[in-house]
Amino acid sequence: MPVQIDRLRQLGAAFTALKDAVTALEARPGADLLAQLSPKIGQAHQLITRTLQQLSDLSTSQYAAIPGSRTALDALRAVVDPAAMAASYLASAVAENPLDGAGLAGGSSADADSVRKARHASAAPALTEALTRAANCLDLSATGCLYTASGVSRDLARSPEYLATLPRLTPAQYTALEKIAQGGARISKSLRGDRHTIWAGDNSTLHAKPFDVLEKHHLVRLRGQGSLGGQDITVTAAGHLALTAQKPRTQTASAQMPPAPVTADTARKRR
Repeated sequence: MPVQIDRLRQLGAAFTALKDAVTALEARPGADLLAQLSPKIGQAHQLITRTLQQLSDLSTSQYAAIPGSRTALDALRAVVDPAAMAASYLASAVAENPLDGAGLAGGSSADADSVRKARHASAAPALTEALTRAANCLDLSATGCLYTASGVSRDLARSPEYLATLPRLTPAQYTALEKIAQGGARISKSLRGDRHTIWAGDNSTLHAKPFDVLEKHHLVRLRGQGSLGGQDITVTAAGHLALTAQKPRTQTASAQMPPAPVTADTARKRR
């Protein structure tokens, strides 16, 4: 289930990336705009497919039996609507985009140029509106994915049955995981691959043994190609849940006890 949280966050990031790309488009009619719109329509449909797959996976997983899961499932199914509308608005932009084909035979070049400019001027407002609406829908879709991911994470953190499946971390493992969560980390391996060094975000080194345990239990993830420059390390959704569920107490039991009530005798002793 934590894997699905990570995928939902990645899906939200993909919606945001497409929104940014659509926002950057200039509503300038012509063949160039068509060339830019075509792949974005395809990307929008791919994101719809991914959303439907995530909805299917989540609704048929053990998560659906956890109290409160209905809210997150409702939020994710609601993402499909604005995602589909975004694709529709991008398609509308194609329909509103005039292409510079030749007119009927016998017309002058001056007339053709005048017609072209008039068609472009007439189409520009509709193109701007379609692109703006598409970007807004993509933004709503991204927000819905991130909201769902947060809801699933919150529900799992409240589920004793799920928390019992997380590996119990030693103090050293917890400290390493916490450092990575706070500032990220990077791993560099030797040329033969038999040794590696882990650098935390504050440039301190992390011991390999605790890190190996974190990687084994999928509490951290390596990103990058693994070149000599190293790979970035991020904490997975399961890692964040482990940090929350196993947070050490900072106060002793005695410090948490309420102060003794002030009686008449103790009040007199203080005077």
